[in-house]
Amino acid sequence: MAETVRWGILATGGIAAAFAGDLVDIPDAELVAVGSRSQESADAFAERFGIPKAYGDWASLAADEDVDVVYVATPHTAHRAAAGMCLEAGRGVLCEKPFTLNLREAQELVALARERGRFLMEGMWTACNPLVRRMRQLVEEGEIGEVRTVQADFGLAGPFPVAHRLRDPQQGGGALLDLGVYPIAFAQMLLGEPDRVTAQSVLSPEGVDLQTGAVLGWESGALGLVHCSIVGATGITASVTGTRGRIDVPDGFFQADRFVLHREGKELQEFTLTSGDGLRSSFRHEALEVMRAIRAGETESPLVPLESTLAVMRTLDAIRDQVGVRYPGE
Repeated sequence: MAETVRWGILATGGIAAAFAGDLVDIPDAELVAVGSRSQESADAFAERFGIPKAYGDWASLAADEDVDVVYVATPHTAHRAAAGMCLEAGRGVLCEKPFTLNLREAQELVALARERGRFLMEGMWTACNPLVRRMRQLVEEGEIGEVRTVQADFGLAGPFPVAHRLRDPQQGGGALLDLGVYPIAFAQMLLGEPDRVTAQSVLSPEGVDLQTGAVLGWESGALGLVHCSIVGATGITASVTGTRGRIDVPDGFFQADRFVLHREGKELQEFTLTSGDGLRSSFRHEALEVMRAIRAGETESPLVPLESTLAVMRTLDAIRDQVGVRYPGE
């Protein structure tokens, strides 16, 4: 494969636009095609970002052999269908989080990618953030001792109207899948898949979770305390406490630009993104990791391995089972 990696984008909403905007600033990334359910929407998106090919259906984008990898930016209820179509057609796939609606769909996509020998990765940009990678390294090196507790929250103030996608069961609404996936993935990045999950939610009249809290437990004795909400703005903070110290991420932990290392008997140490790292809200690091892996002939990324994605989906399913959230068709 040439040094340039050729991208397609499936969907034309806000997150697709944000990704495209970051992609065009990567010199060896070429955005060659966009696909939508509407030709008008695809044409407008293509004109906005200077994309040479615009398709008014998903299948045409998936079949385009000039595309190396497709970024799937649909609502998560469509991830299984959209990503599956691209994998079937021989494209690599970067699929926005949450990876799918449930574990069954996630397992189907992973099995399909492995059967076809195609690249597949969940768009968990947290794991690709240079500062989060540095934090994980410090934890793995024992800088704070054995991890005992991970705390993380993600809440938005709302209120969201009933018609909003976050309140709509048909669109996989609720706090857990859209926001809770971040604190859960953060905890599991550091501690792996939990052995026990205990959860409580407050449900809306439509049957989606307005807020959810969960305690994750590991045989090591470590605990994860995670919370998400669409009825109250939280600090969106995280803290990792070990036997010899603590790491605090004071805001926006899911795309951190700063964290503070506390260690017994030592000065506080602050770590920040450098100017060369880019903004914390950038998709740049995620895209660069996909491109690195594809050039190396890898079918998954070690930063966001498929088994870790499946483990997070298992936790999300376990929480929904306990709190009674079911989506149409499940």
